[in-house]
Amino acid sequence: MSRSNRPGLGAVAFFSVAFMLGVYFTFAAVQGDYGLFRRIEISAERDALSRDLAALNADIARMENLTRRLSDTYLDLDLLDQQARTVLGMIRADEIVIR
Repeated sequence: MSRSNRPGLGAVAFFSVAFMLGVYFTFAAVQGDYGLFRRIEISAERDALSRDLAALNADIARMENLTRRLSDTYLDLDLLDQQARTVLGMIRADEIVIR
């Protein structure tokens, strides 16, 4: 009997399993929970949150400045006048209101 050059069933099964594992791990490395796409999403989210944090810190600094300017130790009369006009709707005696 002559032997053919076809690979045996075991070799085909081995290479098929190896190929499928390679495909699976490649897919997981790109699109899995810890893959490249998820890493890009996390980086973009980090950048957006950093911008939000910077905006919030600026708002906090502005509010702290306004609070300090209206405190008992330091009173800004222009700011007090502006707040009285805005909140209480007050005007000076020499002003004319146009509606």
